[in-house]
Amino acid sequence: MARRVLSLRHRARRWLFARGKRATRFIGNYPFFGGLAGTLVATVMAGVTFAAIYSGRAEELRHAAENSRNIVRIVSSDIARNVELYDLALQAVVTGAQQPLTWTLPEALRQQVLFNRATAASSLGGAYVIGSDGHVVASQSGEAAIGIAASDRDYFLAQARSPDTGLFISKPYRSRLRGGVLTVGLSRRIGGREGTFAGVALLGVRIEYFDHLLARIDVGRHGGVFILMQDGTMIASKPADPRGAGANYADSSSFGRMAKQAAGTYTGRSPIDGREHIYTWEHVGATPLIVAIAPAVDDVLAPWRRRAWFAIAMTALFGGAWVIVSWVLAFALRDKVVAEGELMRLAVTDPLTGLANRRALDRRLASEWRRAAREHEPLAVLFFDIDHFKRFNDTYGHAAGDEVLTLVAERIAAGTRRAADMAARYGGEEFTVVLPGMELASAVKVAEKIRKRIEAANLAHDGSSFGRVTVSVGCTSCNPPQGGSAAKLLAAADHLLYDAKEGGRNQVKAQQWSGDGVEPAEAGPPAAA
Repeated sequence: MARRVLSLRHRARRWLFARGKRATRFIGNYPFFGGLAGTLVATVMAGVTFAAIYSGRAEELRHAAENSRNIVRIVSSDIARNVELYDLALQAVVTGAQQPLTWTLPEALRQQVLFNRATAASSLGGAYVIGSDGHVVASQSGEAAIGIAASDRDYFLAQARSPDTGLFISKPYRSRLRGGVLTVGLSRRIGGREGTFAGVALLGVRIEYFDHLLARIDVGRHGGVFILMQDGTMIASKPADPRGAGANYADSSSFGRMAKQAAGTYTGRSPIDGREHIYTWEHVGATPLIVAIAPAVDDVLAPWRRRAWFAIAMTALFGGAWVIVSWVLAFALRDKVVAEGELMRLAVTDPLTGLANRRALDRRLASEWRRAAREHEPLAVLFFDIDHFKRFNDTYGHAAGDEVLTLVAERIAAGTRRAADMAARYGGEEFTVVLPGMELASAVKVAEKIRKRIEAANLAHDGSSFGRVTVSVGCTSCNPPQGGSAAKLLAAADHLLYDAKEGGRNQVKAQQWSGDGVEPAEAGPPAAA
């Protein structure tokens, strides 16, 4: 039994050693893997932390919006309830004022009949009956109002113009009956015989009522809470509006949404202080009033930011240490990998033009052939040859010839912008382009575009009938496995290149290849340079 246990332990150690050796070899072949793996682990850890932080931010904003909605509902309900009570009192005043008998009673009894249901709350600015001429004919306090007229007030004009106005809530005004106290008037029309206008029943509400209502709300250092009318008129605000009650904000971008929707929440930048605020609002029942609260995002997120910075600092500290340790091995092996990579690059790259060389072309073409056959996609090949290149070298020298080869290679590479395309130097002044997944018509367009770009370079070539450096192009495409092999497809393109040179050069010859015609040996003799 003991031997069996020792044998199992020995096998486990051997298995672990083999796996460790394989991992070491893998990291040696791919030295950046260790660094990238460590970085990935640190990134994932940081990502999880940041996701949690961001989730906390969203939760703070959601909680603030929910609190705002609750506050708005409470304030709105309080106003709606009081407006309803005030309206009932107004209706009682209207009923009494419309009875002719009321005006025959002694003054004390008339006061009781008219205003017995009107509340005496300190926030009220009094209840009144205003005649059709705009003068006060009765008041809750019984005080005389000689010479004081209200015919220019909006609450009087609205009721005088239409019998269907109903309850009207005025804009803030300074009361002439209460020594200039800021007041909002609630009014109803008093009808006379046959529906004529007989006056207005008025109930004044001090602005103090709204101010006291908002004073109890904590909106943070930079937040605000408002009561406005649907036309943008400010009734009350906290902090106090510098323009005072009655200022109009109809042209404010934030008010536009509030006027259109009965209730809502959105985050936007205030035109007043330039800060982001969470605007939450609700229309107060059937009244023209809107209650809105706008805590500043900075105030809402202040506690979250403190927690977030601490979490970010710890994540950066430990994550950074982890990344540094992970990259120690990568930096130690970097030079070796760079040297090996350079050798591999040189093995598949033409040193003069920087394009892929013949070896890389053969491998890539064979690979694309197999892929095209497997996925039933077309495969196109372009074969380029610089016209009269030998004459150019004889006339201008081999150094100039090398410059031409480099330019032609650049124009060919620039004309193949898809990641799957491959441009290669086939040998001498011949170049090849592999175009996976491309039909013949599209391949011809690519070939023509490259040919025109090379011609447009306008490199002088006195040995050419065109007077400049030009190229001839053979273009073909097939649908494997109809064709026999990638080498035959390339030979077909070479054959078409020969046709282009025979046809006068500086042109593209194209033909769909089915795989049953051209063999590599049938490509024809090379055209005279």
